[in-house]
Amino acid sequence: GAGLPDPEGMGVAGTARFFAGLDPVQRKRLVREHPAVVGNLDGAPLELRYEANARVTKGAFGDARVLAYDPRGRGQVALVYGDLARAAHVAVVVPGSDVDAGHVRPLADMAAALRRATGGRTAVVAWAGYTTPVGVGLDAATGRLAEAGAGRLARFADGLAAVGAAEPSVFCHSYGSVVCGLAAHELKAKDLVVFGSPGMRAENVADLGTSARVWAAKDPTDWIDRVPNVEFAGLGHGADPTGPSFGARRIPAEDAAGHGGYFAAGTSSLRAFAAIAEGDVR
Repeated sequence: GAGLPDPEGMGVAGTARFFAGLDPVQRKRLVREHPAVVGNLDGAPLELRYEANARVTKGAFGDARVLAYDPRGRGQVALVYGDLARAAHVAVVVPGSDVDAGHVRPLADMAAALRRATGGRTAVVAWAGYTTPVGVGLDAATGRLAEAGAGRLARFADGLAAVGAAEPSVFCHSYGSVVCGLAAHELKAKDLVVFGSPGMRAENVADLGTSARVWAAKDPTDWIDRVPNVEFAGLGHGADPTGPSFGARRIPAEDAAGHGGYFAAGTSSLRAFAAIAEGDVR
């Protein structure tokens, strides 16, 4: 029988080729015998990953389909709302601090709100696929966790491309925007949208090295506005992406109400996010 691919050695494209070479019986056997591995292989077919993770998570995440799940440590998970295989538009939401597999509800709520705002036409992934900082201590002020997360995010997006999903718009909240900034140069995305951002570890859009459109939003009452936009001796994340010299496209967010309100129903920020996700912008 077919052995499992080594994701590090084989890469996303190699993993996709491996599964393409299996017959349905071999695929099913791998899901049955190694669900925890198959469910996390970027490049494996979506339906196989869903089936594998359903075996492991046993309905723990409600009506979302589970595209990735790793219970180690605080736990990581990627939840899908909508039909990722067929949707003309895809969005990925990347969280900031204090989100993990056991505390995914705030992120899941953002993803569900974005899907509703697009009239259900966009498939949305809540991607808690990296170790987030806890609170606003040293981990939140340095790039260590973001550097680890950036590679994981880029590989996740490569996995979406390998199975034919639409190129995503990636929405990055708070420390998640540091992850997205560090991933930008290798991230397959048509839009990068940062909100409540402490910085992207770049001085301007050109520094990011991406062909994606870059958008930024910050509510004036967001406490992140009091975080100094500097980077010195590894602390801090650099320029404010909403500043005029950064060069990002500005998103209205005056009614977002603080650091966590950007996806609240009826806000100008959520309306703009939905338009970006659906490609309804120039």
